[in-house]
Amino acid sequence: MQEESLVIMDEQAIRRALIRIAHEIVERNKGIENCIIVGIRTRGIYLARRIAEKISEIESKAVDYGELDVTAYRDDRETNATKSNQQVNNSNSLPVQEKKVILVDDVLYTGRTIRAAMDAIMHMGRPENIQLAVLVDRGHRELPIRPDFVGKNVPTSKQEEIHAALSEIDNEDKVTIIHNRGQSV
Repeated sequence: MQEESLVIMDEQAIRRALIRIAHEIVERNKGIENCIIVGIRTRGIYLARRIAEKISEIESKAVDYGELDVTAYRDDRETNATKSNQQVNNSNSLPVQEKKVILVDDVLYTGRTIRAAMDAIMHMGRPENIQLAVLVDRGHRELPIRPDFVGKNVPTSKQEEIHAALSEIDNEDKVTIIHNRGQSV
């Protein structure tokens, strides 16, 4: 099976998308009072940090920011014994009580990572609401989850993959779509 990739967002397109998302977050929330930007590990953390920096520039004040590891809340990974140990470790990390929580991730696909993130957030407290910002929405949801802020909608087949590369860990900013040629549909 051969793979063929195509760059669908370059560094400038990613930068523009994040600036637009930052403005939309400020507009929807009528500022940043009572908001916290939460990045989902791994690439969501870096996107959330960039969005928080841009919002701080727009509003001339810092916005609360946090990071979230959802591994313990995934329904496709760990055992329940491991979950309860990790939940306790994660529970003091974010002040979400009565906050507008803006979750940030790189690619939205089935919705399972976001469901895990919402479970983790709810375990930490009761937010006023949870909003979702993603760099790329590729469709194929298995759960009724919809992003509030989207950098780019990219309809894909299930045989295709979307990969977001970020300079903080991949030494470059780009989003590629990988077509698996030779696979039956």
